[in-house]
Amino acid sequence: MKRAGAHVSISGGVQNAPLNAREIGARAFAMFTKNQRQWHARPYTEEQIEQFHANMEEGGFRPQDVLPHDSYLINLGNPEREAREKSLAAFVDELRRCRQLGLIYLNFHPGSHLRKMDEESCLDLIAESINRALEQTEGVTAVIENTAGQGSNLGYRFEHLAHLIERVEDRARIGVCLDTCHTFSAGYDLRSREAYDATMDEFDRIVGFSYLKGMHLNDSKVDLGSHVDRHESLGKGKLGLDLFRYIMQDERMEEMPLILETVDASLWPEEIAMLYGFCETT
Repeated sequence: MKRAGAHVSISGGVQNAPLNAREIGARAFAMFTKNQRQWHARPYTEEQIEQFHANMEEGGFRPQDVLPHDSYLINLGNPEREAREKSLAAFVDELRRCRQLGLIYLNFHPGSHLRKMDEESCLDLIAESINRALEQTEGVTAVIENTAGQGSNLGYRFEHLAHLIERVEDRARIGVCLDTCHTFSAGYDLRSREAYDATMDEFDRIVGFSYLKGMHLNDSKVDLGSHVDRHESLGKGKLGLDLFRYIMQDERMEEMPLILETVDASLWPEEIAMLYGFCETT
């Protein structure tokens, strides 16, 4: 079964996320574990945790159907040690929050060198941070999201993802999330069947499909190889609709969260229904 959804709000409390996902016809969802614009947040109450579990069950969601996203403030490759330690502490907190909610994934952007060091050195710092975070936590897989390569952000090449995975000591707790907009903006074409197959073959060869834990389904406002991160609603950008049909008919994407982060949330029910419609066409 394909499990499409969207990155839903946690307004009013994290326990509301499953309810918000259910309202739009989702079979999977993403969310922030706390306010993504702040370093610190209050601990969950027992009532919030219990209600989250109840709402998950009511909505028919399993732990593997949820792809939480960490704060955008976190940079596990920050060249400045003090800033990197602050990011690591926040990342550990988010892994523990996922564990409290009974979830098994935490999606994160790898990090940025801030133009203060070379890419490989920064990737090594990110891998070190991941290892330290996994040592301090349990039960949650760190899921690296590929990036568009905007600014000094790393993770825009499949080789970057492979570099990190190779240096993670507990490979049972590392995974990857592919964002379609980021992939395209980073220079990997996806617009035709031939291009899609070639890009996915390259991903399998360099990283390996066994590490793919979820996808973000977004059209792109910008052109191939622009290295700019600008999402668009499905079919309204440079990628077009065919890509999303390919994904929904790809057996490798069964039973993993396929998450919309498109720009118009009012269209999410329509977009989710359209994605499920693609499963029924040949």
